Amino acid sequence: MQDERRKMSIFSRNPDPMGPLDYSRRFSLRFTVAVMLFFLYAPIIGLIVFSFNDSRRNIVWRGFTTDYYVKLFNNDALMLAFGNSLTIALFTTLFSTVLGALTAYVLWRYRFPGKAVYEGGMALPIVIPEICMGVAMMVFFARIGWPSGMIWPFNLSAITIAHIAFSFPFAAIVIRARLESFNPELAECARDLGASEYRVFRDVVVPHMKPGLIAGALLAFTLSLDDFVITFFTSGPDTVTFPVKIYSMVRFSVTPEVNAASTVLILLTLVVTAFALRMQNRNNMLGSAAH
Repeated sequence: MQDERRKMSIFSRNPDPMGPLDYSRRFSLRFTVAVMLFFLYAPIIGLIVFSFNDSRRNIVWRGFTTDYYVKLFNNDALMLAFGNSLTIALFTTLFSTVLGALTAYVLWRYRFPGKAVYEGGMALPIVIPEICMGVAMMVFFARIGWPSGMIWPFNLSAITIAHIAFSFPFAAIVIRARLESFNPELAECARDLGASEYRVFRDVVVPHMKPGLIAGALLAFTLSLDDFVITFFTSGPDTVTFPVKIYSMVRFSVTPEVNAASTVLILLTLVVTAFALRMQNRNNMLGSAAH
């Protein structure tokens, strides 16, 4: 009886209790979110706006122009670097997704001696500083005598291998997290109906993995496309990528042409992200309809 009276007195003093994340009624939370969004997106918006600036100086607005985008797409060296980055990112995405999916499935499905050690070793590219990874890959290719001066796209093989070694653990973690929600009884039912292990993996496990595969591929693509540190240590004079080329331009001055190149890279990442999210939402809708 006393507990009921105590509860009634609490609600009578505060008939409409405010939740801890009620942004519309807490000024401090709204202010904090606004400040975080400002510092997160204001530099990106400023970069995009000043890519249309009709001035060589980035800090002074002189007028609107698209001349620097014309110069960007007429810059053969920059377009070659952009093509190199896209090629490396596509190969990295393909191999990282396949390796990540197989690694995630093995670690989720089987038990074997040294599994914990392998899991810890696989996480090393994620936890160690990226510059250490870049130096290690540079020393590795130098020690084994990796050939240089090959024709395109084989001259990008060292960078691609380094990106795959760095990216596929990220994909494996995302895909394995998706596998944790898989119901093993579905695989058992498929085996009872006569399906082989390969058919179970292809027709039962892989469809469940699709959202994780898309997320892992997107993560590998973005990590490879805008990577600078590892690429800087493993690239040669004839294998310049887009981020490395932009860095070489920034060393002299930050011009609207640099802003235009950065804007193109941002837009490309947004397009790939939107496409991946659309595919993921489509798969989720099909899965919901099937259930």
